[in-house]
Amino acid sequence: MSRRLDFAPHLHAELGDDGVAELVLGPEGGMPATDAAGHAALATVWARLAAEPGVRSILVRSVGKGFCAGGTTALVQELLDGEAARLRVMREARAIVQGMIDCDLPIVSAIHGAAVGAGAAVALLADISVAAERAKIIDGHTRLGVAAGDHAAVIWPLLCGMARAKYHLLMCTTLDGREAERIGLVSLCVPDSELTERARDIARTLAAGSPTALAWTKRSLNHWLRAAWPAFEHSLALEFLGFAGADAREGFAALQQRRAPRFGDAA
Repeated sequence: MSRRLDFAPHLHAELGDDGVAELVLGPEGGMPATDAAGHAALATVWARLAAEPGVRSILVRSVGKGFCAGGTTALVQELLDGEAARLRVMREARAIVQGMIDCDLPIVSAIHGAAVGAGAAVALLADISVAAERAKIIDGHTRLGVAAGDHAAVIWPLLCGMARAKYHLLMCTTLDGREAERIGLVSLCVPDSELTERARDIARTLAAGSPTALAWTKRSLNHWLRAAWPAFEHSLALEFLGFAGADAREGFAALQQRRAPRFGDAA
């Protein structure tokens, strides 16, 4: 028997008797994206799930066409329009990253379809990331005209090395599951049909393990991420400074109009 917790209109958790809390991104059949409510919920959900009795691991999965396409157009427009929104979302973005790093429960992600922006952050900051072969992982920030700030500076160089991190973040390339596994960006790549069950098996195995041994191992390993925290804070500040500039307005307009951006020409 499972218990359901609702955090936002398209974000809920299913708590099973096996100790696994499945954090589910929706809507079902649609493309999950983070609106204002969903982004705020992601900032607090890790501590909330860790405090639930009987929860021993977290599995993040999607019931949509992809994992998560990042911020909605309405949320991006908010960031372009006002300082208050930029400061609010910047605080939430920091809390998402810090919440995943500080959560003592092991987190597993099951990545299918597109994982972009905040979706890529959650997918790749998981302790064990399982990608489908046809997953499409892209940071997306530089294409929008802002710095890659919401997770990339803290995790990509550690996962795939500085040379590859710079290439993929600066070029804004899309990686499928096989390539992401090859360069070390994800833990594991599996056939699309096996994704959910493989990720569940991993989450169940972790839930059956020693809570202290797993928590203390994760806590120790994550000091590598904490050592990179100044780079993360710097990149996050520059990302949200960028949302106040002309390049972000041009990048957003280009995405909406399905054309190449003309950076440097924007006024």
